[in-house]
Amino acid sequence: MQYDITIIGAGIVGLATAYKILEQKPDIKLLILEKEAGVAMHQTGNNSGVIHSGIYYRPGSLRALNCINGYKQLLEFSDKEGIPYELCGKIIVATNQNEQAILKTILDRGKKNGLDKIRMITSEEMKEKEPHVNGVEAIDVPYAGIIEFKNVANKLSEIITDRQEGEILVNQKVLNIYTHSGYSEVVSDKEVFSTKLVINTAGLYSDEIGALTTPKLDLRIIPFRGEYQKLKKDKEQLCKNLIYPTPDPDFPWLGVHFTRMMKGGVEAGPNSVWAFKKEGYKMSDISLKDIGRSLAFPGFQKAMLKFIGFGIGEYYRSMNKAAFTRGLQKLIPEIQKEDLLPGDAGVRALAVGRNGELIDDFVFAENEWAINVLNAPSPAATACLSIGESVAEKALKRIN
Repeated sequence: MQYDITIIGAGIVGLATAYKILEQKPDIKLLILEKEAGVAMHQTGNNSGVIHSGIYYRPGSLRALNCINGYKQLLEFSDKEGIPYELCGKIIVATNQNEQAILKTILDRGKKNGLDKIRMITSEEMKEKEPHVNGVEAIDVPYAGIIEFKNVANKLSEIITDRQEGEILVNQKVLNIYTHSGYSEVVSDKEVFSTKLVINTAGLYSDEIGALTTPKLDLRIIPFRGEYQKLKKDKEQLCKNLIYPTPDPDFPWLGVHFTRMMKGGVEAGPNSVWAFKKEGYKMSDISLKDIGRSLAFPGFQKAMLKFIGFGIGEYYRSMNKAAFTRGLQKLIPEIQKEDLLPGDAGVRALAVGRNGELIDDFVFAENEWAINVLNAPSPAATACLSIGESVAEKALKRIN
């Protein structure tokens, strides 16, 4: 069958893109191919469920612009479709003077991104919000919230197939893409699909799918596993909502934090370790192919040398619960090792440039046959409808 647009990957970004395309042009013949048995099985379904405000991101960057726009659209969509969420707010905590200086930079960024209600609060005000937290100062971020992004993805999937007449085919692993004049053939492990345009939203595999239509990519997706602990039921009162540390500006991670979950309970973490498999949710998950691809990339070799000390520390915390606990005690000193139970894990698609740079903004690559979403880091889930809108605009220009 001939399609106008074929989207590879049914995570929340791929689904939001399809939704936006069909919303604007209902007569488009659109297909989503997903290798798993259902939608949102990886990054979307294994994240912390935080609705991000956009406070951290460089003003004018794609992350900032899409987060602010996507935040508004996500809340409107959730209200319209009856998806539960809660704007519980969060605090970003400084525990020393050095971190206070970083907090002021973050506050300034947030103000420039239009977050007028954020403010610096004293340790006394902090204690009113989170009585067990340790800190000298904090930013109060009332915009932040919690949601189940799997619910958002499931609703998008339902709308696409039931209301918009799009198609979603699961258990279809894409193996190759053959480009021709005016169309492409997308080859799965089951059949071949003819399409005018390919949109790649394959997440952890976006670099591999992208290479099928754009051979010379200057980045590689490296999988990093984030491992969480959860608080025992009788210790959940130590965290009322969301408690974040002051992030280290030299790293793309926000650091270990406490998150009250929409489904109940409190998660603590994550650490961040190189995963030995692209979908490696456990230390024992190993793919020699994925390890080889990562190590063979010059950019990852450079990044490993640059961040080797940080990486060793993360592995140590991964294998040593006492060390993990000490990281959490920086924010909540009362936490003890015995208060923690094994939690879930997620795998983040970290884009690394050929020069060893850890790419912290969205990256798109286009050519005659395809639009590739090569890097969609956090806050991609919050920003999904904005990202989808941007990709839809690019796609519809081609189709029109």
